[in-house]
Amino acid sequence: MDQQKYNYIKKMTAFISIIFFVSADRLLKSLAVGSYVEKQVNILGDIFKFSFMKNYNIAFSLPFSGSLLNYLIAGIILYFIFSFIFLLFKKEYLSALFFFAIIMGATSNFYDRLYYGYVIDYLELKYFTVFNLADAIIVLGAGGLIVKNFVIKKQPG
Repeated sequence: MDQQKYNYIKKMTAFISIIFFVSADRLLKSLAVGSYVEKQVNILGDIFKFSFMKNYNIAFSLPFSGSLLNYLIAGIILYFIFSFIFLLFKKEYLSALFFFAIIMGATSNFYDRLYYGYVIDYLELKYFTVFNLADAIIVLGAGGLIVKNFVIKKQPG
């Protein structure tokens, strides 16, 4: 297999993986909201649980909510969409992939906020927070951008 074909397969696999995890997030959110599971299910003893929590605030339950938050999130998502398209035209596929992850995760949570009035969180990590897969996808995308733009560029070579 030639290098160009291999790179294309890697890129497509990454994009499809993000779509898969966002789809899984939507499924788990419907399970958390519906009566399909008990109130709380231990995944890893007392440390990691599946439970339903309404998050009316912004990330990590920081106390910022309301219609102003919805406008802010919509603006941020639009910014990331335009950045994603710009990066695709510039053929900066790795950065575009990280932007795509952020867009997909943010859109999943934004849908909750518009439809339910809150974000559905369902993964409870003891001593930390309750979050969802969309949150994890956003953090991975942002972390990828940080590593790519600040850590990798500073290495000699």
